[in-house]
Amino acid sequence: MGRTLKRSAAFVALSRAVASGTRGGPSLGTRLAALPRMVRATARGEYDGGLRLAMMAAATAYVVSPLDVVPELFLTVFGLVDDAVMITWLAGSVLSETERFLEWEARRSSVIPGHVTP
Repeated sequence: MGRTLKRSAAFVALSRAVASGTRGGPSLGTRLAALPRMVRATARGEYDGGLRLAMMAAATAYVVSPLDVVPELFLTVFGLVDDAVMITWLAGSVLSETERFLEWEARRSSVIPGHVTP
């Protein structure tokens, strides 16, 4: 049952990303390709996504952590619900942050250093 909840939350996030790509937003492939650029820009201090990336990394570690199996053994439903909530939050965060980064990247490429724009 735990795998079913995790899988269904991941599929919901995936379907949202695919639907967003068909409605004129960035496609899933574009978003995934932006992740390494987003991490590099954040590490260089160019992009302000440090805290959000840290929270996404912590959520990923929480979901894949073997220590999380213990509550699922004793608290069956509650142990599965917290994983489903975390996966849903993580998928939504990745989708919104990559969209925000792609918008930032597009604005940045249109700015010429040393020129004032009206």
